[in-house]
Formats: sequence, C-alpha cells, structure tokens
Amino acid sequence: MTKRDYYEVLGVSRDASLDDIKKAYRKLALQHHPDRNPGNKDAEERFKEATEAYEVLRDGEKRGRYNQFGHSGVSGPAGGGGFEGFSGGFDLSDALRAFMRDFGGFGFDDFFGGERQSRRRGGTAARGNDLQIHLRLSLREIATGTTKKIKVSRMTPCARCKGKGVKDGSSRQDCSTCRGTGELRQMSRSIFGQFVNIQTCPACGGDGTIATDPCPSCRGEGRTEGSKSVEVKIPAGVATGNYIRLEGQGDQGPRGGPAGDLIIIIEEAEDELFERHGYDVLYDLPVSFSQLALGARIEIPTLDGTAAVKIPPGTQSHKILRLKGKGLPHLNAYGKGDQLVRLTAYTPQSLSKEERETFERLERSTRDKPPAAGRSARGDR
Repeated sequence: MTKRDYYEVLGVSRDASLDDIKKAYRKLALQHHPDRNPGNKDAEERFKEATEAYEVLRDGEKRGRYNQFGHSGVSGPAGGGGFEGFSGGFDLSDALRAFMRDFGGFGFDDFFGGERQSRRRGGTAARGNDLQIHLRLSLREIATGTTKKIKVSRMTPCARCKGKGVKDGSSRQDCSTCRGTGELRQMSRSIFGQFVNIQTCPACGGDGTIATDPCPSCRGEGRTEGSKSVEVKIPAGVATGNYIRLEGQGDQGPRGGPAGDLIIIIEEAEDELFERHGYDVLYDLPVSFSQLALGARIEIPTLDGTAAVKIPPGTQSHKILRLKGKGLPHLNAYGKGDQLVRLTAYTPQSLSKEERETFERLERSTRDKPPAAGRSARGDR
C-alpha cells in the first residue's frame, strides 16, 4: 500500500514549525488512540500512521532527508539505525512508546477519562524487559538474505505455577497499600498551582496485587531464568545499525505480565574481497602494465559468482570500472547497486634478464613518457 505524504497525514504545511507538528500530532493521536477506540482497527492504523509521520518530521535530519527524497530517504540504511521497515513496518508498540515518550508524563489519565487507573485495578502485571542481541553477518549473507537461529537467555514463565506466581489453589489479592491501582498519589500545592506526584506502589511493585501464598519455585515472580531458540529472517540489503524487532520474544513479564521484545541489531563483518559503499561494493584488481597498455578481458569474482571485466587499451592505474547491478540489493525496494572495480598497476619485484631488457627498451622509447606533474598527470581517473 502506498504511504501518504507525512505532511498530509498530520495536516500541516511543509514549512510548519516543530510546535505546529507536535500540536497536530497530539490532536490526531488522542483522537485515534487504541485506548479510546478498543477493537477499532481503522483507528489503530491511523494512530500508527500519525505517529510514524511525527517521528520523521520531529527529527530535523530525518525531515531533511524526507523533504529531499520522500519515503525512500527515511527507510533502509539511509533512514538510520532506528527504522524497522524490514520487520513488518512501524508497529503499534513502536507508536505507543513514541506517544508515551513525548505526551505520557503529564495528565495522561485526563486524556482518557481515568481509564489507565481503572485498567490497573485488579492487577495488570508489568511488561517484561526488551532484550538486545548483536547479530554479525557476512557480506554474502547480506547480499542474499538469510535465516538465523539464535539462542536467547531470557526470563521465561515459571513451569510450576504457569506464570501466576502463586501455589496451586491460591490466588492473588488486591494490594491493601494502593488498593489495587499499583500507584500511590500525593497531592501538593505551590505558588504555581496544584501538583500530583505519582509513584509506583512499593508494596506490590506496581502490579496492584499481592501473592499471599507465593510459588516456591519462582518466589512469587511467575518467571524463572531460562533460554529459548528464536528463528529470525534477515532480508537482503541490511546494513550495520539496522535492527529487527521480534515482538514478545524478550523477557517474560513478572506475575503473568506480557513479554518484552527482542531487538536484533545488525553488524556487518569485514569481507576479504569486497569493500561496501552503500549498496555498491568495491573490488581491487591488480593488473600488469601490459594489460593496462594493451587492454585485457579478465574474469573476476562477484557477490553471486563471477563476471568478465573489459579493460580498454591505454587505461591508467586506479581507474574505476563499473559492473551494473552486481552490488547489493536495495532494502525493501527494487534494484541493486553496482560492483566497482579499481584497477591498480602491479610492479614486479624481480625481473629476468629478458624482461629487464624489454623494460629498458621501453624506457628509451620516446612514447613511454609520463605527462607533466600536476592536474594532467591524473589521467582519466
């Protein structure tokens, strides 16, 4: 599906100030927030769309790339390490975290008529931690895409109590300290007005419930240390700093809370043959003086096999030839980069008598003279 223009999504002009962008986003986010529209998929999509637009336009660097290149400027490696376009797009958890980061600290309950507090009553356990893993890939794996199986050390649901944190036959009770809300609120006044200080209940840890008869295996946590094998698909064309988010594959939340996410951060290993430049790859090819002078056709390695490169007669050392479409595939887009072939004259370190005589004759030739030093000496590089 074609993405709408981010300025159109937020309903602002292309020269809108950051304050205008924030105000427009806040209005749309509150209108379409999932808490106000439970089960409404259309509202959820609009909330995600508005948040994705806001995340780009609030950032000066990303906004500049978007203004110049459109959506392609803020996806793939050009979009920086934080994008997730190759892992199912900008998902709801990303959108909610972005909204809470900028607008969730003050008066959030007022936005939604106290729904947050009512949901906490009766015990909604905390979400587990997100985990990060650095995955090192070869250039060949990046060129074709790959699937990796990773063993992750993580908190897993307690097998004995099935994640509840209590013994069989027992149940959790509302915390008497916070009355099941998971929060303690303290009102204070100053010359600037009335303030409400909200903090996590120390008795229940914000859960809102207490285990009066905790599970002996997990001591009421509902989770234990363990490990899990996770399969992750890596698309072709990724780069160092890109990451893939696997929802629900992080630490299990305490006392039956939802699991966090697993974030796979891509690292590219150095290749023995090729040097990466965006989607292009550079290959250094040593050649002889005679091959440069007379021309040659040489078979060289590529990322997917071999290809012939044609050296025209009279080519200068350090000339770069280009093999179209022999580079890396564009991430989430059609097309490939190129393979650049840098020709370097190889000087033999030892010569036979016959070879020395040949070079001496060549040296005496009036045609074998380099150009004058300066700009002209750079030849056709």
